[in-house]
Amino acid sequence: MSAHEVQELRRFNRFYTNLIGALDYGRHLYTPFTLTEARVLYEIAHTQRVDAADLRTALSLDAGYLSRLLSRFEESGLITRGPSDRDGRRQRITLTEDGRTTANLLEERSCDSAGTLLNRLHPWDRARLTESMATIRELLGSTAGRPEPALRLRAPAPGDLGWMVQRNAVLYAREYGFDLGYEALVARIVAEYGERRDARWDRVWIAELDGERVGAVMCVRAGIDTAVGPAGGTPPRTARLRLLLVEPEARGHGVGGALVSACVDFAREAGFRELVLWTNSVLRSARVLYERAGFELTAEKPHHSFGRDLIGQDWRLPL
Repeated sequence: MSAHEVQELRRFNRFYTNLIGALDYGRHLYTPFTLTEARVLYEIAHTQRVDAADLRTALSLDAGYLSRLLSRFEESGLITRGPSDRDGRRQRITLTEDGRTTANLLEERSCDSAGTLLNRLHPWDRARLTESMATIRELLGSTAGRPEPALRLRAPAPGDLGWMVQRNAVLYAREYGFDLGYEALVARIVAEYGERRDARWDRVWIAELDGERVGAVMCVRAGIDTAVGPAGGTPPRTARLRLLLVEPEARGHGVGGALVSACVDFAREAGFRELVLWTNSVLRSARVLYERAGFELTAEKPHHSFGRDLIGQDWRLPL
């Protein structure tokens, strides 16, 4: 760790604190609440069952300070406090109707403020920004006191293939500015899988965190659109990784790495000689996953697709 790195982190902290008005939060959002007070209301409003001890842990607040803050909320009619149904020694915090209205108003103004910042940027720059912020959370975030969501990979069920098409189209339009041409491509790939899949050589995995769909990936024979599989059970030489997808809120939980590993393990066990994929250079987070798995970049070529000028990339992993 160098002195320059320390100063850059501090410089960023000062910049961002000023940017979001953290030191004058009430005036910034035209509310009577400080940033800490607003954050406590947010946690109460967005947690199904919250105890005072949970707030203290989640927000790293001093117990005495939090108690005084909750007392002010209770006196103002924003919350009620009572024994926790999980532990009678703990306090259960619940928003009143006025408290819910206040929390919703704070949420609306916070979203408007964030939207104003983001609207200053081109959609492609917004994608870069959100990707960078996800990286910051992944590298500096702490999971102390919070159980890691349960990750599960499963085979697709009815409706999952359609979900893959829909989520790919929405996320790539939002994050990279791709047009309907990309949705059409994904729909063709998914349809080819559904019509021509062979369980020996072709698989799809759906990733879930705590039971919610958050990602997907496909591993198929190269040329699945033109071949029905070799005779005699001899595996094709090349498998192709396709349509890797991780929902933004699930990034940083190992979902992408688990999906890529599932493809690699399946291709190797099925007897393929190599696993290949095609992607675009703007998908920087995916590139990190591929490099970690041992893929090597073998070719790059500019092209115009999905309404954008892009650089296509071929990646290969010998098995």
